[in-house]
Amino acid sequence: MIAGLGTPAYDLFDAGDHDGNFYLWGAMGGAAMMGLGLAIAQPRRPVLVLTGDGEALMGLGALSTVAAQRPANLTVAVLDNGHFGETGMQQSHTSLGTDLPAVAAACGFAWTATATDEASLRTLAPKLAAGSGPGFIRIVVGSEPLPKTLPTRDGAYLKNRFRANLGLTPA
Repeated sequence: MIAGLGTPAYDLFDAGDHDGNFYLWGAMGGAAMMGLGLAIAQPRRPVLVLTGDGEALMGLGALSTVAAQRPANLTVAVLDNGHFGETGMQQSHTSLGTDLPAVAAACGFAWTATATDEASLRTLAPKLAAGSGPGFIRIVVGSEPLPKTLPTRDGAYLKNRFRANLGLTPA
């Protein structure tokens, strides 16, 4: 899993840290592209990118690139609270009418979905395992502040453990 900065990284870490999780610190807009590179380099591994609506909006061009490459093993999941959480909770474009699943579909994603609760999210698990991507999931979440659990910010450590998890030597 590749986690974009902010809440996606905090939530992924809180759900259970793993050597196969890579947390992007300070790489706003880069999560989908890093996931694409990983999906292309490791076509037998499922790759899930967990990012936020602000980062997805910043990197809309990445959706076109992902769709053009058509990696069957890649899913981009966007936690959408309708706000730019890392810069002061201003309303994001998703709360003002931008429909990210429609944008992904127009770019050429194989499938898109919106999950509004845990049950609807669970129904998407078979799609993730099927390797029928690229897929795009908008996960509607609340905007209320919650306690944060932060992963390490040691980039060299994160890179080396992630590479080791992929069977690659640290570089």
